[in-house]
Amino acid sequence: MAKKLYVGGLSYETTENTLKETFSKAGTVGSATIIIDKMSGRSKGFGFVEMSSDEEAQKAIEMFNGKELDGRTITVNEARPQESRPRRGGFDRGGRGFGGDRRTRY
Repeated sequence: MAKKLYVGGLSYETTENTLKETFSKAGTVGSATIIIDKMSGRSKGFGFVEMSSDEEAQKAIEMFNGKELDGRTITVNEARPQESRPRRGGFDRGGRGFGGDRRTRY
């Protein structure tokens, strides 16, 4: 079964191809994704690599966690499921945006 790994501390210059090539030294890489900031279009400095088996994922963690990639020390561990986060933005019934001091009148 495939195992997803979190890879943090990436250089902004690291590409998905670089991740895939690097992690293929530990086994078969199903996918390699770098998370991109929607506003700037730049890497957020972390991504995910999917290895084809639990054994290959463990090998990748042992091989690359704490090692240097593109001039940065990276963190590699098992990815955890994304936690649900409260919605951002929106308005309350009074038409005021969330996040401000609610005692303030507009």
